[in-house]
Amino acid sequence: MSNTLVVGDVRPSQLLWTYGPGALVDLPNLSVVTMGLDRWEIDRCPPIEEARLLEAVRRVLGQQVERLRMPPIIKDENASPFTPEGKIGVPVRPFPRWLRCVRCGLLAEFDSGLFTIKENPYRPDQTHFIHTSCEKGSHSDAVPARFLLACRNGHLDDFPWHWFVHAGSSSCKGTLRFFERGASLQTENLWVKCDTCGSARSLVHAFGDKAKDNIPACRGRHPHLDVYNENCDQPARAVLLGATNSWFPITLSVLAIPHTGNSLSQIVGDGWKYFEKAKSEEHVEIIKDTLKDGGLLPGIERFSAKDLWNAIDKRKSGAAEADAVGTDDIKRPEWKVLTQPNPPTDWPHFLSERVGAPSKYQTLIPEVLLLKRLREVNALIGYTRVEAPEETDDPDDRPPMADLCRGVPDWIPATEVHGEGIFLRFAEHEVAQWEARAEVVVRDDMLRSGHVGWRNARQLDPSKGFPGIRYAMLHTFSHLLIRELSLECGYNAASIRERIYANLDGDGPMAGVLLYTAAADSDGTLGGLIELGKPENLGRLIEQALHRATICSSDPLCSEHRPEQDRSLHAASCHACAFVAETSCERGNRYLDRALLIPTFDSASAAFFTDEAAGDE
Repeated sequence: MSNTLVVGDVRPSQLLWTYGPGALVDLPNLSVVTMGLDRWEIDRCPPIEEARLLEAVRRVLGQQVERLRMPPIIKDENASPFTPEGKIGVPVRPFPRWLRCVRCGLLAEFDSGLFTIKENPYRPDQTHFIHTSCEKGSHSDAVPARFLLACRNGHLDDFPWHWFVHAGSSSCKGTLRFFERGASLQTENLWVKCDTCGSARSLVHAFGDKAKDNIPACRGRHPHLDVYNENCDQPARAVLLGATNSWFPITLSVLAIPHTGNSLSQIVGDGWKYFEKAKSEEHVEIIKDTLKDGGLLPGIERFSAKDLWNAIDKRKSGAAEADAVGTDDIKRPEWKVLTQPNPPTDWPHFLSERVGAPSKYQTLIPEVLLLKRLREVNALIGYTRVEAPEETDDPDDRPPMADLCRGVPDWIPATEVHGEGIFLRFAEHEVAQWEARAEVVVRDDMLRSGHVGWRNARQLDPSKGFPGIRYAMLHTFSHLLIRELSLECGYNAASIRERIYANLDGDGPMAGVLLYTAAADSDGTLGGLIELGKPENLGRLIEQALHRATICSSDPLCSEHRPEQDRSLHAASCHACAFVAETSCERGNRYLDRALLIPTFDSASAAFFTDEAAGDE
């Protein structure tokens, strides 16, 4: 919406993953750009407490970031659009500024006086622009022009229609027409013509190698920040409205885990939304009784009101924050909690149960933990355009990250989701022995060569970013199991996500996989995933997943794929056998090789799962 006009609605989670600041929201009848955080109503954005994620955000954006906040949400879905409650939302502005009449093809800016916006407050999706003086019919609909300019530095601009049709700067200011020539809608059949001088040009000249001579230099514009003259050394590229390469989010995420050794601090942190406004020990006593009677904060009955008040006072002073943060590695504290002998079973956001490992794979996967309840918190820290960001925790290894607001942010948008999951810990000595095999070293060199070529092609340091062969094996196993789980648990594959624990640095090596599902619009999920994590089900599913991966419908091309030849980041993997939805994968379907798990046509000796290792039943 703009200042007073409601134009549509999106889900809160979409403001992190799809339509955050600087992104284009392609609504049914118009297109808008989401404005920067400095334009959002901060009082409408509830805070989220997650100290580990906040500290991770500060390491990237600076210590001035004070809070994580949820996007604004309308509490009453039936609120009148004319009331303040009905107008809660995120500020946007029409973009691109150029519109096209669907009847006469007129191309002009929306503020040229030729177009009028027609509002429907009760049906925001029907709000649209009309061409009031169209010669082919009064009040013809006007839609956004489908072409834009973007660059690697995150800039976004209108397509230079006058400049393009006149092949450069021109004194001609005639009106422009957009028309189609030919049966198909390929770019060579899309044309722009000047009514005054008759110059015409096909849009095919705006793409590919021809674009270098037909697209002007980037003007350094950030329309969501009202910045229009930033210096830029990157070439501008034509992109289509709605294309995925116009906005890639850069996010950080953590699982809410118990702070080992400090259960009182954990209780206060988990229930901070209840304790934040407490003024005295007596007030805390009332809050405690309410939470205990309602079962809203399991475990609170173990602590006295005095202890709780002291912990609350400590947290308000900031003294407790350091205890909650811990290491710089986001996944290391999670690994320690997931692998401890007696993981917590009564925390509000972390309910777990240790179960037996599948008997056939007990040697390779000795531990399985069912997470009956977990909480994931995600934060948006920036975005890129044209090229997707590298999946890395190193800020220096990312492409240019565009800002979410003018200046430095003091808060960051975040969302929290609740769900369930299955954690599988692999036997470290088995993984280490497997890594030392000569055949595995050969696959490692092959994947590393593809990694080096891929990064060299993008002017990135080739010595950085390679996660290792251990990660590739665990990652591929995760994908195969996600595909198998989705067939039986009731969730589609896109709703199951992964966290891979494969770091060799720090306090001991890690080798584990967490598969989980989370729902942003419900407090918990269905339980179908953890039911399949029980030993009588999980062993069968692993066996089926490995069996399906033995032969791919794209073999032998898939199994013989060489990443070093085409500078790709996967070996024996493709959409038919190992790829999953990008919302599920933490690496964008990179660093996958099913030959590391099972014998393939091309490699029979690098497999981690063998009949001898797994055990026959």
